[in-house]
Amino acid sequence: MAPCRLLQVGWGLRRPCGFRLAAALCAAAVVALALASASDATSSSFLGINYGRVGNNLPQPQFVLPLLEGLGIGRVRMYDADPNVLRAFARTGVELVVGVPDECLAAVADPGGAAQWLKQSVVPFLPDTKIAVLTVGNEVLTGANSSALSRTLLPAMWSLHGAVASLGLDKQITVTTAHNLGVLGTSYPPSAGAFRKDLLPFLCPILDYHARTGSPFLVNAYPYFAYSGDPRGVQLDYALLEPAYPGVPDPNSGLHYPNLLVAQVDAVYHAVAAANTAASRVVEVRVSETGWPSAGAVNETGATPQNAARYNSNAMRLVAEGKGTPLKPGVPLRAYVFALFNENLKPGLASERYYGLFKPDGTPAYELSFKLPRENSTFGHGGGGGGFGGNGNANGSSGYSGGNNGYYDISAAPRDPPVSSDSTVLSQLFLLLAIMI
Repeated sequence: MAPCRLLQVGWGLRRPCGFRLAAALCAAAVVALALASASDATSSSFLGINYGRVGNNLPQPQFVLPLLEGLGIGRVRMYDADPNVLRAFARTGVELVVGVPDECLAAVADPGGAAQWLKQSVVPFLPDTKIAVLTVGNEVLTGANSSALSRTLLPAMWSLHGAVASLGLDKQITVTTAHNLGVLGTSYPPSAGAFRKDLLPFLCPILDYHARTGSPFLVNAYPYFAYSGDPRGVQLDYALLEPAYPGVPDPNSGLHYPNLLVAQVDAVYHAVAAANTAASRVVEVRVSETGWPSAGAVNETGATPQNAARYNSNAMRLVAEGKGTPLKPGVPLRAYVFALFNENLKPGLASERYYGLFKPDGTPAYELSFKLPRENSTFGHGGGGGGFGGNGNANGSSGYSGGNNGYYDISAAPRDPPVSSDSTVLSQLFLLLAIMI
């Protein structure tokens, strides 16, 4: 496993002496001003998108902004703290979920290492870049390195939370982690949801951490895998979240489940309650990844552009409605769609490389039928709302006055951003600043 190169995560390999001096002089001011964001724009919707970058043909971060603006999405989850990406999102109001890579867990598990990582990877970009959540690792308990990292996960979360709190940023930045749905040993019916017994020694104290810090329990939930693994037993329309599907009753609870995604979320809620009753009263379950591939190998059932368009359109509609699950109807479902781009270097199944709403050249992989309300956007100072770390509502308003009668969809994203676009001008300015620095 590669070591976590703390000095390279935040600053890069080379920086002029003048830059380092300026950064040192401004460090205290950055912390003092962190609670007063340069842009008050935060998406009012509970919908976000994952920005993976495992590819050698993806556009530079500054060219992502027009695509997000076209979609009307103002919440983005990234999997590291790449300084180029963080700079590109400065002063846009886009709310970021920033990942602490798995290889950094051992370093940040130590309080001194956590403080150093935060100082180098996050603090220099505040308050201009709106960083709301830090996710410590991704699917650590079920990943390839779970045996080596599982015992490190919770100490890393506590250490990083302590480092955030020591800077007075704990009201602004939430520290959590994201789990694979495979942490469940039982998921059907939802009322029987339970964690794997071998993972309970890790998950029970993690749930206590969430209860103590007020942070959400994140899960990567993919109805696609349930369908592709058992296409005869799982109805396609149920997996695709089709509104017209009659749904499935839970024989134990009597609750009616209109689609598989909310059933998966409620299975996690039941598992939380079974593992830690006290934590279940306050811990919220949120979806950190969900999506559907538009292509795959011949044996990957259901991986088509048509199904991907249907699933992601329905998922976006479901979240935009601001409703909860059958078990938690008063808690709006929050989810991040996976992913922004097709990523040609992702390992594993062929379908892993085709989850993007966009191709690497910025053209849509398919057309979505659902159009996001304009208040979902942060561009042009959108209304406040709740992401992974917030408790806002979905009633904010946006001052954006763009076209499409106040609505956005994937087909509205331009193939070549217009020269007159404000976001394009900003992107070019960001790029120029990055080159100068």
